[in-house]
Amino acid sequence: MRFSQVSGVAAVGFAAAIVLGNVLMVPAGLPHTGADPGEVAAFFGAHGDVVGTGSALTPAAWVLATVFGAGAVGALRPSERDRGEAWSLVGFAGLLLQNAAFAGVVALRLALAHDSTAAPALWALHDALFTLNGTFLALALLGLSVGGLRAGLIHPWHGGLGLLAAALLLASATLAPLVIEHGAPLGLLGLTGWLLWVVWIVGYGIVLMRLAPAPRPHVPEPAG
Repeated sequence: MRFSQVSGVAAVGFAAAIVLGNVLMVPAGLPHTGADPGEVAAFFGAHGDVVGTGSALTPAAWVLATVFGAGAVGALRPSERDRGEAWSLVGFAGLLLQNAAFAGVVALRLALAHDSTAAPALWALHDALFTLNGTFLALALLGLSVGGLRAGLIHPWHGGLGLLAAALLLASATLAPLVIEHGAPLGLLGLTGWLLWVVWIVGYGIVLMRLAPAPRPHVPEPAG
């Protein structure tokens, strides 16, 4: 398999991993942003096994996101160099930063599963990291959408979807204090942006899997 195909499969695998993680924890009653500490303590005290299972998927998801980002950079950089641009690097930086931010989110969930009595402080930090992570997702969406559009790699609707998701996630991160305080109403900004992000990354993965191999440069045979 070409690296572009591997990175495309990684994108779809990443999307599957993060959706599956949510399928495991959300129906079990994972508290929403801004939830009461008592509700948080009750959930993590009773569902530590579910939290552990859901969290076990995340290291693989971070690896897959990084491979996807590297593949997108590899596909976009040749044409970007000709134009003196680096949008793909902006997007790749966003992917790496979201990996780091969400590592903090998952670590806090595991800590709460281990000791739910620390819920008042740890859940507040969890909510802050979780909401502010929208900044890094927005960077990834912005860089790879603009880069993909400029290179002609993705369709306009796909790029537009990425930019819309980026705007929603950035708005949610910007309003983080209000999102944490009021929860559900403003939290819909981030949730909608996240759902669009999942669709966007699956679409990008399919594009990379279908990408034609770059033509090899012609090397003339030596005379004689």
